[in-house]
Amino acid sequence: MKKNFNSRYRKWGEEQPYIPLGKFKLRLPFIHYRFELPEFIQGLVLMAVSLSATAPIMEGMALVDLFDGNAALAFQVAVALVMINAIILVLHATLGDPIFPGWITPAIPLTLAYLAQFGDDPIARLHALRAFQYTIFFVFIIFGITGMASKIISILPTSIKSGVLLGAAIVAVQSTIRPGGRMEGTEISTVAGLIVTFLVLYSIHYRNAASKSKILKQIGQYGLLPGIITAMIIGTLIGELPMPSIEWGFTPLPFAETFAALSVFTNGFPPLTYFIYSLPLVIAAYIISFGDIITAEAIFKESGESRKDEKIVFNPSITHLVLGIRNLIQATIGPFVPISGPLWTGAMVATVERYKTGHKQMDSIFGGVIWCSLGIVVALSLAFIVTGLEPVLPIAMSLTMIVTGWAAGYIAIQMVKTKEEQGIAILVGCAIAFQGAAVGLVVGLICHLVIGVVKEEKLNSP
Repeated sequence: MKKNFNSRYRKWGEEQPYIPLGKFKLRLPFIHYRFELPEFIQGLVLMAVSLSATAPIMEGMALVDLFDGNAALAFQVAVALVMINAIILVLHATLGDPIFPGWITPAIPLTLAYLAQFGDDPIARLHALRAFQYTIFFVFIIFGITGMASKIISILPTSIKSGVLLGAAIVAVQSTIRPGGRMEGTEISTVAGLIVTFLVLYSIHYRNAASKSKILKQIGQYGLLPGIITAMIIGTLIGELPMPSIEWGFTPLPFAETFAALSVFTNGFPPLTYFIYSLPLVIAAYIISFGDIITAEAIFKESGESRKDEKIVFNPSITHLVLGIRNLIQATIGPFVPISGPLWTGAMVATVERYKTGHKQMDSIFGGVIWCSLGIVVALSLAFIVTGLEPVLPIAMSLTMIVTGWAAGYIAIQMVKTKEEQGIAILVGCAIAFQGAAVGLVVGLICHLVIGVVKEEKLNSP
């Protein structure tokens, strides 16, 4: 393998070249890595998932009310926020972090429930969301500088961490399927999309078939997209979704209006009380984020066993610092409901799977991650893609929430081993789902102090 290795960018087994930039390692396209066409195309396709963020943005921030009932402008502003988020995704690999970043997705339903506590006042919601995002920025930066992340997270009992994920799972599913919930009016197309999504993502029957079919294997790499397309086709055919009103040219992105309406320079810094209110949600969101970072570390360890030609250096402290920068930018210009998080699991896995096939397929993980991110940016700028997908975006978010609930739920269950931990996790999860993050964390601490937890290895009976 080594004797057939030929790269203009690095020698065998070395780290991808970079320009030292303090704690960061600057890498630029065509100078430090080559163009990766498959990942760029994947980014064009995955834009549909990014665009689904418009639904929680408009709901959580009450954008239609903020723009005096102008739904068209509110949607364009939501797309502009998604574009800003997509552009700053590139910061990770550019500054030396090989992770494929995304949102703190399991926290979305918790964030929406948190914002709903501030009534219908869009300015109050804006202050609440900005305070939350500024606080999470501060946490990421401090932990990134000090390297305290793993120490802090280890202090929290496993039962509480499991409960946070379980609460996010309950809220994600309940907010979608309840009467008057997100999927009301699109039940048939949403269920059809869910069936295809779960078939592609989790079905052992599909995996067995995909191992014998290149087409099925390729479809499986696009995560939620097959389900979104299925829902769009069925929804349009049966009348649950309107026909898209396709526009050509470039997507109208009202950055000036977005900045004027949402920036901290226009609305001012949130009052201190909003920062205090956000603290329980910040703790919950950070617990979820830390789990994503651990997942990424495991992914890189596995890929390193397949690719000896490139040394991938993954430093969680750098991840924290870049996450801090992303959340600072977004909170200042216009806060982002999904919140900038460390890992887009589906896109990361799809990229790494092709990376593992060898140097000739993908020279460097950095090239794969950055070109996929840039593909998302390009797709968002094309009006025919954005307007063509607009009718199905609420369903795309429904699929995202259900899959998030599934994933967060089974991870939460796997975390707890003893009956004490399991019971506490269930109580914490229900408290978070129905009373909010603050109540859930207090319930968890009280239960842990009163009940205590017996470690599994010390149990002598079931």
